[in-house]
Amino acid sequence: MPPIKSKELTPQQAQMRCEVLCARSEQSSGDIMSKLMKWGIPSDTARTILQHLVKEKYVDDERYARAYVRDKFRYAGWGRLKIAYNLRQKGVDRIIINEAMEAEIEVDEYADLAERLLRAKWRDVKSRPSWQARAALLRYAAQRGFESDVSVTAVEKVLGNGADSDCYDE
Repeated sequence: MPPIKSKELTPQQAQMRCEVLCARSEQSSGDIMSKLMKWGIPSDTARTILQHLVKEKYVDDERYARAYVRDKFRYAGWGRLKIAYNLRQKGVDRIIINEAMEAEIEVDEYADLAERLLRAKWRDVKSRPSWQARAALLRYAAQRGFESDVSVTAVEKVLGNGADSDCYDE
């Protein structure tokens, strides 16, 4: 049995669908372009639709980036590297990403989050030899997207304050 062909969208239908989508949730310009291309809209028409959406404030990469940074930092516990990587994948400009991170992430709060996450992870790895536990904590911080200097500082605090005093003896 041949696959059922979906009805192709006209540019007006695609624009309307994008407006509804953007009214429900923040979307990046890259997300919208991907959707339009997936729907079979020619690239020049897709760019025109995107320009309309930007002009009418349905799409705003700065607003999107700030909301994304705020959510991923506060609720998902992601570090700057992971957030920036994911925003770049969504087509957001590096300058906008940097501005959003500067506006939404405070330095002290960032370091506190890294330390809190590593303290929670410490419970899982404290039974391992100290060098393995330290490596596991550093890997975990890297997977969460924290920079190496922030990760090392947080690991030192966790091992110095909340860990056994002989953690470097093995």
